[in-house]
Amino acid sequence: MIQVTPAAAEQIRKSAHASQAEGMPLRVAVSQGDDKKLHYAVGFDDTGGCEDDTCYTSHGIDIVVSPASIALARDMTIDYVALEGDDYQFIFLNPNDPDYEPPDSR
Repeated sequence: MIQVTPAAAEQIRKSAHASQAEGMPLRVAVSQGDDKKLHYAVGFDDTGGCEDDTCYTSHGIDIVVSPASIALARDMTIDYVALEGDDYQFIFLNPNDPDYEPPDSR
């Protein structure tokens, strides 16, 4: 399952409203590069998804993940945090990432 935090859900809703994508699920893609690092892509899905995809709902956000990404995305959390000052960004807390450190261990 993929989770979004309340902060991420709020920002996703704001982004959907700003881009006239309200009601569309969030498509999440994860791939692993030759360097073994995980790479993420997210966007609003206007294809109707879920036929061959895995679908979740977290904090009111519908999430769609393709079969190609599901193993790398399993148990991931998407958060929206201030990295430095007022520089807010989405982050991916993913236990499938070889470089992942749980938040409590930082």
